[in-house]
Amino acid sequence: MKLHLAGTTGRNTVTGYGTGYVSVNGARYEKSLVVLPQRIVADWPPTTFESLESSHLAALVGLGVDIVLLGTGDNLRFPRPEIMRPLVDARIGLEVMDVQAACRTYNILMAEERKVAAALLLG
Repeated sequence: MKLHLAGTTGRNTVTGYGTGYVSVNGARYEKSLVVLPQRIVADWPPTTFESLESSHLAALVGLGVDIVLLGTGDNLRFPRPEIMRPLVDARIGLEVMDVQAACRTYNILMAEERKVAAALLLG
């Protein structure tokens, strides 16, 4: 699916997604990544939902965001509470959803100039 959003000049926008990939500003990514309005972390270590660890979410604490959208792949799956603990302790909101919903929600919040990150598991 391709997405189009007006008025987001200079910020990272999810422009498409499908099974195993997302496109940000027209560039295709096929490995897990973190998308922020001004930055992309293309080397985010977890490759699958099963490999997600608390240290992966702890690494997001220093990004200066108020909310993290965790895209858990093609299906919605909730991590164990101890995996989510670093964000809870840092008082950073966490919303868990499938990758497609995370992409759409990220674009909306980013367009509202919210401090948001989309952490997308693509494996």
